[in-house]
Amino acid sequence: MAIFKALVQEPDWEFIDGSIVKAHQHSAGAASEENQAIGKSRGGNTTKIHMAVDAYGLPIDFDITGKEVHDCKVAPEFIEKLPTTGHTIADKGYDSEEVRNTIRKKSSISVIPRKSNSKIGNTDMDWCLYRHLVENLFDRINNFSAITTRFDKLKRNYASVVAMACAFLWLPM
Repeated sequence: MAIFKALVQEPDWEFIDGSIVKAHQHSAGAASEENQAIGKSRGGNTTKIHMAVDAYGLPIDFDITGKEVHDCKVAPEFIEKLPTTGHTIADKGYDSEEVRNTIRKKSSISVIPRKSNSKIGNTDMDWCLYRHLVENLFDRINNFSAITTRFDKLKRNYASVVAMACAFLWLPM
């Protein structure tokens, strides 16, 4: 994790999103009391990686939870630990006033489309800034099979694998 953090440079924009990873059947049931960050779903054991990406599509930071944890529950705390930027861009999964207020507190502009049932609408949405760089990053880290299928029992071990993959993406820079 320290190597990954040392490679990260100051971002100008932040894109945040989450991706679900299937956990291998033997990854659940660690003997210790440490956090496993594995959730149960119809598809089996799953983990969610919450990722922040800069304007170049490089990872800034990440958090790992069980799949059942909604993006809006993790986002305020996750955004607080990110560096201050001009814009914070996310998808509709992050459309909540709590997330928007957290972004405003950091003196950043939120670029988050509102859900279809919103009474406010998307008139203030900057569609030029809204891009899919985070999904492109997830495609790149999915080349690492240890990330695509989680084999690690503990959250800290899996986080170190994700940090190593993120560090590899920064090395060509």
